Amino acid sequence: MSYPGDFPSEPGPGHGEDRRGHNEGSWRSFRFQQGRCDEKKEAWGSRQTWLHILDPQLSDSPELHRTMCGIWALFGSDDCLSVQCLSAMKIAHRGPDAFRFENVNGYTNCCFGFHRLAVVDQLFGMQPIRVKKYPYLWLCYNGEIYNHKKLQHHFEFEYQTKVDGEIILHLYDKGGIEQTVCMLDGVFAFILLDTANKKVFLGRDTYGVRPLFKAMTEDGFLAVCSEAKGLVNLKHSMTPFLKVEPFFPGHYEVLDLKPNGKVASVEMVKYHHCRDEPLHALYDSVEKLFPGFEIETVKSNLRILFDNAVKKRLMTDRRIGCLLSGGLDSSLVAATLLKQLKEAQVQYSLQTFAIGMEDSPDLLAARKVANHIGSEHHEVLFNSEEGIQVLDEVIFSLETYDITTVRASVGMYLISKYIRKNTDSVVIFSGEGSDELTQGYIYFHKAPSPEKAEEESERLLRELYLFDVLRADRTTAAHGLELRVPFLDHRFSSYYLSLPPDMRVPKNGIEKHLLRETFEDSNLIPKEILWRPKEAFSDGITSVKNSWFRILQDYIEHQVDDSAMASAAQKFPINTPKTKEGYYYRQIFENHYPGRANWLPHYWMPRWTSATDPSARTLTHYKATAKA
Repeated sequence: MSYPGDFPSEPGPGHGEDRRGHNEGSWRSFRFQQGRCDEKKEAWGSRQTWLHILDPQLSDSPELHRTMCGIWALFGSDDCLSVQCLSAMKIAHRGPDAFRFENVNGYTNCCFGFHRLAVVDQLFGMQPIRVKKYPYLWLCYNGEIYNHKKLQHHFEFEYQTKVDGEIILHLYDKGGIEQTVCMLDGVFAFILLDTANKKVFLGRDTYGVRPLFKAMTEDGFLAVCSEAKGLVNLKHSMTPFLKVEPFFPGHYEVLDLKPNGKVASVEMVKYHHCRDEPLHALYDSVEKLFPGFEIETVKSNLRILFDNAVKKRLMTDRRIGCLLSGGLDSSLVAATLLKQLKEAQVQYSLQTFAIGMEDSPDLLAARKVANHIGSEHHEVLFNSEEGIQVLDEVIFSLETYDITTVRASVGMYLISKYIRKNTDSVVIFSGEGSDELTQGYIYFHKAPSPEKAEEESERLLRELYLFDVLRADRTTAAHGLELRVPFLDHRFSSYYLSLPPDMRVPKNGIEKHLLRETFEDSNLIPKEILWRPKEAFSDGITSVKNSWFRILQDYIEHQVDDSAMASAAQKFPINTPKTKEGYYYRQIFENHYPGRANWLPHYWMPRWTSATDPSARTLTHYKATAKA
């Protein structure tokens, strides 16, 4: 496994000359300046394989571990591939360092497209991945397989590359597709073509941390892409309006490949439930967990698993950073990450990033954590006008009009833009998934029973790919960054969900009580942060007096008139917006993705309350906490 200790010590853009060693809680404040990068347009030819490297100097690393990328493939296209491939350029932001298109031998109407971040090996780093041992296999994937080295050594596979995804080819050859997906410890979305057995396989990780969309027609034309925007403009003679839909997390699909390049779906299989311990647990090196549900035993096991979840995600050749809102989740991730980086003896300091407006509670809390752990801390300031100006860009990137997702995405979009432009951190850790897993949302205080709270937690985890995971992926990927989310680690999450329901509910008026109690004596983060009440990200970046929620309401009130709301049901029969804010976002979404409202099955809303808005600020418990 490659750890980030090999990262060069040269200063990155906008930083001091000496990058070696950990500093003692230094922090910087930056004013965000609105601006857009010029879009680069590249011409390309119609050769069978076409490769474009933006920075050949990145190929000097002795080891190869891919980071975030964009994948795209067509099977059975009736239209000119040279024209169809233009759609793949819609996801170029996911892999700004290199891209490639490649036809499939013997199938002139089938094509793979790949956009890559972190080019470190021009010969083996690009995709689709093909190796001499399996000339009939073609693999295009986006993700990180954290246990690829362990599986390689255990099964004595002979690798031809140093790409983590090569393990998929070996596992498939050894045990078939079901065995393959169950053995992968990581996050992934893949397209695997087996021309010998005339099969196509699609697969996605348990929580959908890596995105995947597909479009398939009745006559067997199949298109697959990391983001929906890479499919919506494709042409097909028999279907003028392609139905594009997300590929379900925790599933794989088997399709037959016909001689004419078209496909037929054979089966869609759910291979893993978030409650079940994953099969790959048999082959990992986590220290032995103690049995039973005695509280000290549980706390010890949780610390072991969380520490391991962070450690395995150090697999990268690029600089690691961490989003830090000053809340419980991001603070635990940042503190554990910095500890792990020190143990790995990396030669750079951990950069942490917080965003907010003047007097934002998140900025103050994040500063406390950064000073406590000793990170190189960056504060990014923005004002209401800058936030409002990027709403159109944000909704285009997100591919959704969900109200709370859009609200929360503005800050994350702006800070990702800052990170890409002003630092050399590329792999970004974050606390996503904890609220769903550990029952962190404020409305869990109103759960009728521990069993109902458990059901709701699992529902939220199943739908992460529609909301928080979608937000986290698109806002970072829009700027060529790759997100890593340790709270959604398979081992950690399955163990947490195996605990008795009454251990996981809020206690003494405090949500995530078990998680907080687990790290009570660790001194990882300040006590006041460990027990800090839940703060909605979209609200914490502003102030209690003038929240992002209120700023948006005041602005949109003048953008949508009452007559438009009166006819909202006629104009938007699917997920009819009930508020002017919802109407405003829907208009922007329909401008970019007309007729695609069904991508969102329902709005995110709190349960067990009569609230009509998803903001935590509308909930009684939040108001009481704020007054206190």
